[in-house]
Amino acid sequence: MPATQPSAPASAPVPAPVPLTGWGRTAPSAAHVVRPRTHEEAVAALRVCAERGGIARGLGRAYGDAAQNAGGAVLDMTGLDRVHVIDADAGTVVCDAGVSLHRLMEVLLPLGWFVPVTPGTRYVTVGGAIGADIHGKNHHVSGSFARHVRSLELLTADGTVRTVEPGTPLFDATAGGMGLTGVILSATLRLHPVETSLMAVDTERAADLDDLMARLTATDHRYRYSVAWIDLLARGAATGRAVLTRGDHAPLDALPARARTAPLAFRPRQLPAAPRFVPEGLLGRRSVGLFNELWYRKAPRARHGQLQKLSAFFHPLDGVPHWNRVYGPGGFIQYQFVVGYGAEEALRRIVHRISAHRCPSFLAVLKRFGDAGPGWLSFPMPGWTLALDIPANLPGLAALLDELDTEVATAGGRIYLAKDSRLRPDTLAAMYPRLPDFRTLRQSLDPTSLFRSDLSRRLTL
Repeated sequence: MPATQPSAPASAPVPAPVPLTGWGRTAPSAAHVVRPRTHEEAVAALRVCAERGGIARGLGRAYGDAAQNAGGAVLDMTGLDRVHVIDADAGTVVCDAGVSLHRLMEVLLPLGWFVPVTPGTRYVTVGGAIGADIHGKNHHVSGSFARHVRSLELLTADGTVRTVEPGTPLFDATAGGMGLTGVILSATLRLHPVETSLMAVDTERAADLDDLMARLTATDHRYRYSVAWIDLLARGAATGRAVLTRGDHAPLDALPARARTAPLAFRPRQLPAAPRFVPEGLLGRRSVGLFNELWYRKAPRARHGQLQKLSAFFHPLDGVPHWNRVYGPGGFIQYQFVVGYGAEEALRRIVHRISAHRCPSFLAVLKRFGDAGPGWLSFPMPGWTLALDIPANLPGLAALLDELDTEVATAGGRIYLAKDSRLRPDTLAAMYPRLPDFRTLRQSLDPTSLFRSDLSRRLTL
């Protein structure tokens, strides 16, 4: 783990605090935001962090309070946005931590390469992808993002820049460590080869939760990417009914002749932005129930081999700028958990409880996870993961989610920290068995807790 200590330029005046929230627009706080553009400026920015600590921030797509630091410093890493080296033969890229997955797709797809893992938005930075150890629709095949990192450059609390490689304790603490081991400056990634920028997609409907789980268990191995939209307002015999969407990158010979002239073109569609002011209650039980009914019924019972754009298959909401505004000024909670294989009864109970509470969620997805990654605080583990968006002002929501936390922990599962803004520290300890190792390494690496966030204070990380 070689370390270098770049010379730091004179520190700039401390900027005035600005308000920040996560993508869910809950738990706001204000921090002094610094935007370094070089490694040397990042080192200098640590001086701003001294009194109340600091945390790195990318494009602000963490849903909760992971990239906020009330009264302290936040390092906006989007200024470090260079793609340094692309090895088109080996399928690797070296880039700054502030480069977005969107930018990587723009430069890599024409060369026949795709990012190894992408979540439901391409507007996340490489540093954020490592810090949260993000997952996607291909976790059951490819694992999480950190599995595809060959090395990274990490600025630690003592001002040194360390080259960190997989298989070391510092890598395992940093992957999924929510930025608390230091500031990721750059990374070398392995890529996935593709022949086109289109997806070949199969779609089918599942009548209920058991039908859905049976279909996923029996045939998920046939697909690189798999996800199910689930109707959490359906009750009775239809509880957990779903639309299952799975696919793979389309080969060149699957394209019609007119599309073969530019098979790797990447032109995401952009729709008008969501309005700045949306009244509370727009996404209530009645409106979401109607949407869910229409969405389920419009889906084909079975359709095979449909060609879709990458952006439509992976990132449909990216086409609507600021879509998070539709929940109104109160914002929303994205609640995501995983329970292991063998804990299906716990999953059934949770789905039935959410349905009985009439949570108006039109963005609810169920996936299967494969092997866990190396990160001590990485979220994925083998099992079933359910994610749902819920208006934050829903009556009784806090008590319901506390009860679900207990159900998840009792089943040996866990909550996704990159989406959390409300978990309790005692529950966290039951969910992440490597938490003591993380705390020990962090204490030795950063004894004064230079790197801090609202999330780390709330959960005593």
